Parts: sequence; structure tokens; C-alpha cells
Amino acid sequence: MTEEDKKLLGTFEARLRHFMYLYNELKQENAQLKQLLLEKEVEINRLENSRKELEAMYTNLKIARTISIHDKDISDTKQRLSRLVREVDKCIALLNE
Repeated sequence: MTEEDKKLLGTFEARLRHFMYLYNELKQENAQLKQLLLEKEVEINRLENSRKELEAMYTNLKIARTISIHDKDISDTKQRLSRLVREVDKCIALLNE
């Protein structure tokens, strides 16, 4: 083996070691990114569940609010319903003409 061949072999080995080092670095970074992605997916699922719970609580609150109407609200609601019934009656009368 000539001196030039030894030099080329040494250069090749150095480059190969460098590429192996870069490969290992990228492999570690990939593993970290996969772990981070998994953590973010878990967090997204947790937040989605929390959002669903809050929506259910909000719906329940709206229903409870509707059920627990005060006296003033009852009279307002009756008036609104009466107006709606009169409007429906007018519409029916127009359709019958």
C-alpha cells in the first residue's frame, strides 16, 4: 500500500467516523422529536377532553338557567310566547286566504 493510498484511507475513515457521528446525532434528535410529538398529542387529547367537559358544563348551565327563571323572567317569557303565537296565527290566517 502506497503512501497516497494510506492517506486516502485515512481521509475515508475520518469522513466515515464523521458521518457516523452525524448519524447518531440525527438519530438522537429524531428520538427527542418523537418523544416531544407524543407529549404534545397527549396534551392535545387532555385539552380536547377538558373542552368537551366545559361544553357539557356550559350546556347544563344554560339548561339550569332556563329552568330556574325568576318571576320577572316568567312574565317576559310568557309575553314572548304570546307574541310568537299571535305571529303564527297571523301566518296561518294568511295561508288560509
